[in-house]
Amino acid sequence: MSESPIVVIGAGVGGLSAAIQLAVAGRRVLLLEQNSYVGGKMAERRQDGFRWDTGPSVITMRDVLEDLFRLAGRTMEDYLRLVPIDPLTRYFFSDGRVLDVCRDAGATARQLDRLDPREGQAYLRFLAHAERLFRITSPAFIYGDPPSLSSLRRFSPLDLLRIDGLRTMDQAVRRRVHTPQLRQLLDRFATYVGADPFRAPGTLSVIAHVELNQGVWYPEGGIYRLAEALAQLAREWGVRLDLGRRVRKIQTQAGRAVGVETEDGETIAAEAVVANVDAALVYGDLLAAQPDVRPLADRVRRQPRSLSGFILLLGVEGQTAEFVHHNLLFSGDYRAEFRSLNEGDRPTSDPSLYVSISARSNPHDVPPGCENWFVMANVPGESGYWAVPERAEAYAEQVLGTLARRGFDVRPRLRCRRWITPLDIENATGAWRGALYGASSDGRLAAFRRAHNRSPVIERLYLAGGTVHPGGGVPMAMLSGKAAARMLLQDERRS
Repeated sequence: MSESPIVVIGAGVGGLSAAIQLAVAGRRVLLLEQNSYVGGKMAERRQDGFRWDTGPSVITMRDVLEDLFRLAGRTMEDYLRLVPIDPLTRYFFSDGRVLDVCRDAGATARQLDRLDPREGQAYLRFLAHAERLFRITSPAFIYGDPPSLSSLRRFSPLDLLRIDGLRTMDQAVRRRVHTPQLRQLLDRFATYVGADPFRAPGTLSVIAHVELNQGVWYPEGGIYRLAEALAQLAREWGVRLDLGRRVRKIQTQAGRAVGVETEDGETIAAEAVVANVDAALVYGDLLAAQPDVRPLADRVRRQPRSLSGFILLLGVEGQTAEFVHHNLLFSGDYRAEFRSLNEGDRPTSDPSLYVSISARSNPHDVPPGCENWFVMANVPGESGYWAVPERAEAYAEQVLGTLARRGFDVRPRLRCRRWITPLDIENATGAWRGALYGASSDGRLAAFRRAHNRSPVIERLYLAGGTVHPGGGVPMAMLSGKAAARMLLQDERRS
């Protein structure tokens, strides 16, 4: 076996997951990260006594985390304590109605019955549908190797009908519920992977299962504690983490990855390379000098991109009694909102707004008597629009105005504010054009077009992260790292 290490590019949770699993398998691993901190999109900001998580805001599928620690011979609770969140989310509708979605599905159903006597049972039936979707699809689309059209042969004809692949998510939801409020609430789960519920396949209703049926958690001390826990675990298993080292090129020889070149000009030989980097960046930039890669790079970059986010981090004086940890303020016309998001590179004028206040679960995130608001609006994944600095400030004012019109004028209570645009996300994480999840999940065949964890054009090159199989979100990114490590080890044994 070569004396060269396996080089992992990028210390997001996908890269950390791959590095840990390779180290546990006895491989030497060098993890290179361009930033001075680990976590990738899972990051945090601090200012004037306030702390914000700036990436993921909830943890789902906790069994994925527990399995990784168990594989490494550890217990997750020795590194990280997850606290259940209840209510899961508080929803504010444009007609003034407010609904808490709770861990107790029956409590949620009773609230829905006040909207329509049929709606509580419709909600419970939808949860059963989402659970069935998860049972049917997860072996092929989540836990297994990347799916191909031949994967559909594993499904019975009845199961193929049940997964709602021929309907849009909105059409699938409308078949099962009655009120516009519940339709909007369930459609919202498409945005968890940056998709449009009016274009994404109905199969994506499976996302509702992992939150509404399985619940959500928040780590004590903040989401970023998870990134720190994974980095600690990696170091304990001998992974060398080299922070502040940007890779500008993956080196190849005879169609095989043999090393990387860093921005400071150092060449590092590698037995194999795992790129926890946006697939469009891997093929379009890190392998740009390889002529055989160009057709794949063009194909990856031609794919429509997922949505991104415009984020406001607000330090707020006083308490907002109406808000819980997770809150969603819906626009009045969801279809028009997504139509606007898909028409070009500009943000919509009437966005739905997600507001997370982690101080509800972690009071140490704020000075006494204050709140830390993380406010996000969906925006197109086109970072070029934000290259004009004045646009970010103007949209920040627009978002604050939208909050005010919906009854939450926080402007007189602000101690500090800052914003994060898709261009900032691209610069910090390599997310091509600022898209949070890489290629769009809209369309019936989107899952089959997602980039593979094993490069089809360069041997000994593997991909992890939210832009490759099985997709975006913390548990999915961790599973992508598991898939990349598994394929690498399989190929090693075969050769």
